[in-house]
Amino acid sequence: MKIEASIFKQAMRQCAGAVAVVTVGTKPRLRTGLTVTSACSLSDNPPSLLVCVNRNASAHARIREEGCFAVNFLSEEHMPLALTFSGQKGISGDDRFALGRWIASVTGSPLLEDAAVAFDCMLTQEFETTTHSVFIGEVRDARLSAETYPLIYLRSGFKGVRDIQGQLSLADLDARRLSWSRFS
Repeated sequence: MKIEASIFKQAMRQCAGAVAVVTVGTKPRLRTGLTVTSACSLSDNPPSLLVCVNRNASAHARIREEGCFAVNFLSEEHMPLALTFSGQKGISGDDRFALGRWIASVTGSPLLEDAAVAFDCMLTQEFETTTHSVFIGEVRDARLSAETYPLIYLRSGFKGVRDIQGQLSLADLDARRLSWSRFS
């Protein structure tokens, strides 16, 4: 039996995800990118990340062509960037880079200068699924910002961690510590 797509989507809306902008393009006017919540660490030997990119996204073919990409994890103040790179502002391609301060990485991919953390990656492997490709990138460089609060995507919207912190009580934290202590 297969789960209905609508039920799956509703369930996934309850799972918070870190928001990142995946960027590609070593030459001006040929840069592009997209907003994702599907980027995560894969291994520390060698240091690598994986990112899932819809095959219809403009960045998909560009990642294959360039053989490198950057993963820029956003902080709370980057919500306008998240909206812009998600296509919700009607801006596409290189025009998306008018917002934010961008620098060239070691590989030449665009890095957001004040990202919470930005990873510069060389494409090492790719796996295709029905609608997306999973790109594996070996990390060539990483840049970390000072104390920032990450931007997350939860229940169909972008949120700051501080927005949801107040909803937790000390009792919740104590209960979590007790339940997790059984596993350690």
